[in-house]
Amino acid sequence: MKAYCLNNISKVALATLTSPDKIVEDIKDADSILVRSADMHEMDLDANILAVARAGAGVNNIPLDKYAEKGVVVFNTPGANANAVKELVLAGMLLASRDIIGGNQWIKANVDNANIGKDAEKAKKAYAGNEIYGKKIAVLGLGAIGILVANACVDLGLKVVGYDPFLSIDNALKLNKKVVYEKNLNDAVRDVDFITIHVPALDSTKGMLNKDVLYAASKGVVVLDFARDTLVNEKDLEEALNNGQVKKFVTDFANANVVKFPNTIVLPHLGASTDEAEDNCAVMAVNELKDYIENGTILHSVNYPDVNAGAKSGQIRVCVNHRNAPGIIANYSSAISANGGNIVNLVSKSKGDYAYSVFDVDGKADAAKISKLEGVIRVRVI
Repeated sequence: MKAYCLNNISKVALATLTSPDKIVEDIKDADSILVRSADMHEMDLDANILAVARAGAGVNNIPLDKYAEKGVVVFNTPGANANAVKELVLAGMLLASRDIIGGNQWIKANVDNANIGKDAEKAKKAYAGNEIYGKKIAVLGLGAIGILVANACVDLGLKVVGYDPFLSIDNALKLNKKVVYEKNLNDAVRDVDFITIHVPALDSTKGMLNKDVLYAASKGVVVLDFARDTLVNEKDLEEALNNGQVKKFVTDFANANVVKFPNTIVLPHLGASTDEAEDNCAVMAVNELKDYIENGTILHSVNYPDVNAGAKSGQIRVCVNHRNAPGIIANYSSAISANGGNIVNLVSKSKGDYAYSVFDVDGKADAAKISKLEGVIRVRVI
């Protein structure tokens, strides 16, 4: 692997590289790219770039379809920063329940008061709050972060309701058995004291936290959004904050509207801003690139299917990025056989318009010939 860094990447991750893997200073010498926040939409990658790994979960800074058309596999690092976000969600719950911020602001405003100790005892009643123990929370979205939040809330003594129409078997097995699973969104938020959302930003989830959902909860519900700001219907939220249906709104996403809403706690996107999360994301990104460059394995791609053919079982491994269409695999197999190659292992999967196939072959394979076949985007022989 010869990776080029578009942003500063964790030194912990870079320390995992062993020769001949290395970070290169010129993108023309690279076969892959490591990125965090740099905008790649205007970047036209040269043919030498095989993959891009985003050290984080969101990939809105990367043109996924454009790169898929070039046979460039884009990776992200789901779950690597999940614990950091979980901890901030818990902090948000406590900040909304106990007026810690207000109390601290009072202290700062009275730093020159010689009697601050005695006066604080009188002032503190204005900043009293509620405990979270025994309260009820709806966790909307049970992916890497939602699972951790739900389980942590059980440990903290809350009654937890989970909602995720696409709950995977793996995540279901990780979910604490005390979490009540609901298939209907409004049922999930019925009479809860807290709502926290952890779903991806899609057309189908835009404005998901709307009037129907907010008013199905208990009056005075606390709403937390550490996922994406587009998930909240801001007009409905503002109304609910003004009339007290929503007691507090805690979000990690500042925008010109929300920062002016009453009873809000707005943070500057601190969810994954920990040294540990940065290291975890970068290490995962580096390992994803290494495995793809060296073994042809795709894990955690956002524009190609995940494919793991295991250890190479033939003399060579032929990796083909191609379009998802019927009959294509048979054409590739025939081309390999016609060149005297014997296919000993084959794994092929598709994702939307694109597919990826791995052929382990004893003998030879003519990559140039395969690359001319219909639907082929890129061919690589390892």
